[in-house]
Amino acid sequence: MSPAGSPGTRGARPPAAVDRPRRLAWEVLRAVDERGSYANLLLPSLLAGSGLPARDRGFVTELAYGALRAQGTLDGLLGTATSRPVRDIDPPLRDALRLGAYQLLRTRVPARAAVASTVDLVRATSGERPVRFANAVMRQVAARIAESGGDLAQLLGAPRFDADPIGHLTVVNAHPRWIVEVVAEALGDDLDETRAALAADDERPVVHLVARPGRIDRERLLAEAAQEGLAAAPGPYSPFAVRLDGGDPGRLPAVASGLAAVQDEGSQLVALALARTATVGRDRGLTVDLCAGPGGKAALLAGLLTDRSGAGPEAASPSGVALGAGASLLALEPRATRAGLVARSLAGEPRAWVVRADGRAAPLPAGSADRVLVDVPCTGLGALRRRPEARWRRIPGDLAALVPLQSALLVAALDLVRPGGVVAYATCSPHPAETVEVVRQVTGQRADTSVLDARLALPEVDALGSGPFVQLWPHRHGTDAMFMALLRRNQN
Repeated sequence: MSPAGSPGTRGARPPAAVDRPRRLAWEVLRAVDERGSYANLLLPSLLAGSGLPARDRGFVTELAYGALRAQGTLDGLLGTATSRPVRDIDPPLRDALRLGAYQLLRTRVPARAAVASTVDLVRATSGERPVRFANAVMRQVAARIAESGGDLAQLLGAPRFDADPIGHLTVVNAHPRWIVEVVAEALGDDLDETRAALAADDERPVVHLVARPGRIDRERLLAEAAQEGLAAAPGPYSPFAVRLDGGDPGRLPAVASGLAAVQDEGSQLVALALARTATVGRDRGLTVDLCAGPGGKAALLAGLLTDRSGAGPEAASPSGVALGAGASLLALEPRATRAGLVARSLAGEPRAWVVRADGRAAPLPAGSADRVLVDVPCTGLGALRRRPEARWRRIPGDLAALVPLQSALLVAALDLVRPGGVVAYATCSPHPAETVEVVRQVTGQRADTSVLDARLALPEVDALGSGPFVQLWPHRHGTDAMFMALLRRNQN
């Protein structure tokens, strides 16, 4: 048997013919591992040019995303079948074994087919030398899963729930322990709900679309989806949201032309809540998105500024928006690539501009904006279901750089907004250190700021807790775990 981690060499046998879905899934895992690629950005482009039928594209998605989400579990499972540490296995071989273990553990692929296809993939991508090792490991994994009935607690030796609930959930829900602890803290140490929140991270997320106001209404977007044979339903909260149950949103003419876009309903609610919250005093006609990339929230805000549905300058639109007519949006983004994405999202908006600038040093006078959105860079723990590799890529130490940045951006937003104006602080994370603690630390040092009850801006959304902040959850709301605080700069 060849040792794990040996470099692959071509043997006398010709390379195996590997089916394209498994090969594409392996290429995604390699790109994530080798180049730090983001699966949710890479996979759609690979599938678009693959020519695969819909069923095979779905299988690629299931394998790639599933194996990335369950990486810790899969490595633990593989570790029971080899005496060598999994981290020491040659990376291309390791990714092939992860895909094979995932098929055995989480799909209906018969064990014999999963083992054989994995061996073929190893032969095609790593040569003949590690084939015997791969075959032995896969057969051992298949046997262990069959014996245990797929019980992860038994397979991986998880601690009993009553003895170590966090440790148990870490193993059976395939999350690093520190993330389990964060989720439990954010949910008030409700362990049953913590289990539900972690399980939601492993579910394939429904695609959310936004019908951009002033460009297309939701009814027309739903009609387009029906014409394309896509199962779609109105989002339960945002008046602009459509949820697709499978299918490629790029097939919709509205998405292809920019009338609509892919955007989580939770992100839509953040922009909507800011737009709905009335200012005090006379507006100056400026809304600022302080951290605009990649531009989804900026585009929705811009649409809300221009789509008044016939309402007068001080009237609310049918969606409850209180923005005044004729207002302008300035979107700031320091990085060139992301600023380009923002500009693309805002193309055609007559009163929206993009400026490359750091939100901590906005090229605007203090007190010049009526509303400021500060959607800060964060750990992204609220979008783990959409970014499957992130749970293994993030570490607790990331907060050391992020929290000071988040605090500085919130201070800049409060300086930029006028007295009587409103700031929305948002993160795609439930981590208390970058949500409630940032807000409390900053507002605790400012006598000129009041915390509003953000729940009042979203009356259609249930299960928002005791306030005054809003924390959305995949298992409660079907959205990313977005956090939002609404703050008002006090008038003198």
